[in-house]
Amino acid sequence: MKKNRSLSVCNKHKFNLVLVVLFISLLFSANLNAQVGTQPIIGHWDITVDMGNNQTASSWLEVKLSGNKTFVGHYVSVEGSARPVSMVNVEGQKITFSIPPQWEFGAKNLVFEGMLENDKLAGTITFPNGKQNKFTGERAPLMIREKPPVWGEPVKIFNGQNLDGWVTQKPANQWIVENGVLKSPKSGSNLLTTQKFQDFKLHIEFRYPEGSNSGIFLRGRYELQIIDSRGQEPSSVLFGGIYGFLTPTEDVAKAPDEWQTYDITLVGRRLTVEANGKTIICDQTIPGITGEALDSREAEPGPILLQGNHGAIEFRNIVLTPAK
Repeated sequence: MKKNRSLSVCNKHKFNLVLVVLFISLLFSANLNAQVGTQPIIGHWDITVDMGNNQTASSWLEVKLSGNKTFVGHYVSVEGSARPVSMVNVEGQKITFSIPPQWEFGAKNLVFEGMLENDKLAGTITFPNGKQNKFTGERAPLMIREKPPVWGEPVKIFNGQNLDGWVTQKPANQWIVENGVLKSPKSGSNLLTTQKFQDFKLHIEFRYPEGSNSGIFLRGRYELQIIDSRGQEPSSVLFGGIYGFLTPTEDVAKAPDEWQTYDITLVGRRLTVEANGKTIICDQTIPGITGEALDSREAEPGPILLQGNHGAIEFRNIVLTPAK
């Protein structure tokens, strides 16, 4: 009996020790989570890259916590789609990561090195070809609307006769108007409205030849993909996707040379897309700008941009209803 009581007391001490160790572990974990979870780098960042010769390009970064202490994220370079970042190194105010090339020239990794100060980022991006460019970054706005929009009157932003109200992104212009149709017969410059918009509904009809590729940049920052992908699995980089971010529920693309429609509603970051009569994106949040965005100033109004630098494309019946 004495031996059993001794064992009981011993087990009791062991149990108490386990409780103490568990408590310390939980406390340490909580402190670690508190310290790591409040890291100011966590969130979405709108980035402007100095490309030289008074030229800038847009970029985007997301950083989030994976587990207790590992930072991961996504990055959109000056072109291409959002790609995963398996580890973001955070040492004090310094942030670095490296990712393989996507559409960039060169075989080396893209290297991002930045410093965070006063809730702003600044640093250098080394591209796969070895070229270094400076950048600045600001925390992306949430763009939450407190009230539903009140819609104004629909406006035909393409008059069916000429390019009034539109301008090419580059000096050369391959866009023409024939029989009420806005045409880009070959790859060339993008085309954008001279007017800028905030929240809106947009009806647009389009047609492309076999194998072609285009897109509509909403506010000049979020590309809604147009591409000959009929019969393929839905993807964020195929028909109806917000390039690299939002995947449609299905690919409803018609055959080449058939007229097709998008009906788009954009309120803040919230997007709904109806394609060829079917809702394929329903009130989803666009995380950030897509590759080749005009700028990274997401809170500001922006133009409608029609992509003409990837292939032949035609548009007609472009009607925009702005929010008041």
